[in-house]
Amino acid sequence: MKILVTVKRVPDPETVIKIGPDGTGITTDNVKWVINPFDEIAIEEALRIKEKVSGTEVILVSIGQKTAQEQLRTGLAMGADRAILVLSEQTLEPLAIARVVKKLVETEKPDLVVLGKQAIDDDSNCVGQMVAELLGWPQATFASKIELGGDNKSAKVTREVDGGLETVGIPLPAVVTADLRLNEPRYASLPGIMKARKKELKEIPVADLGVDVTPKLKVLKLETPPKRTGGRKVGSVQELVQVLHNEAKVI
Repeated sequence: MKILVTVKRVPDPETVIKIGPDGTGITTDNVKWVINPFDEIAIEEALRIKEKVSGTEVILVSIGQKTAQEQLRTGLAMGADRAILVLSEQTLEPLAIARVVKKLVETEKPDLVVLGKQAIDDDSNCVGQMVAELLGWPQATFASKIELGGDNKSAKVTREVDGGLETVGIPLPAVVTADLRLNEPRYASLPGIMKARKKELKEIPVADLGVDVTPKLKVLKLETPPKRTGGRKVGSVQELVQVLHNEAKVI
């Protein structure tokens, strides 16, 4: 069995983000970069399947600059078998990323593609769905549990929906996106870190894939959220109702 997992390099959630001088992006000075947390969950799930199904190969894919090697090496240290870095100096939009992933899927022919449900930097939450549509594959999004069928030709996925949980059955190959409660990712062990240095990390210029990555959108301006104002005390319920009605406009 072969599983392809996407890995995105994102700012650490604890990093203080500052908008750049031109107002269209963030400053990257002194920013710590990590694997997108949802992608880390996707890696962990692929590794758990590998531990259950002998002969399974886990391949990591990232798209970006050479600096993304660091996050791929982390995933290899966790236990993935090899990695592919599609080199692109420009930040690609979700549709372009989906087209790149589709191209790699056609080459690698995995049985399962696992992505984080969204990236914490842009929260787009659409690449997995786009990949499934471009491939014409079944999809199960927001997965909180994945169970392979006895023949490893199908899967039963429990997914989180507004009303609770929904369980769907899908044939493989398929696309699954990982939700927060799917698992708890492992830490890379010291032996894993040492082995990761020798594992294959292939680099492919995005231009070599023959994929249209022309941007369709342009960021005009980024703004930080306004600072929250301090609270105040009111003298009575009647005064509170008046404030909610006249100032907050919520009743």
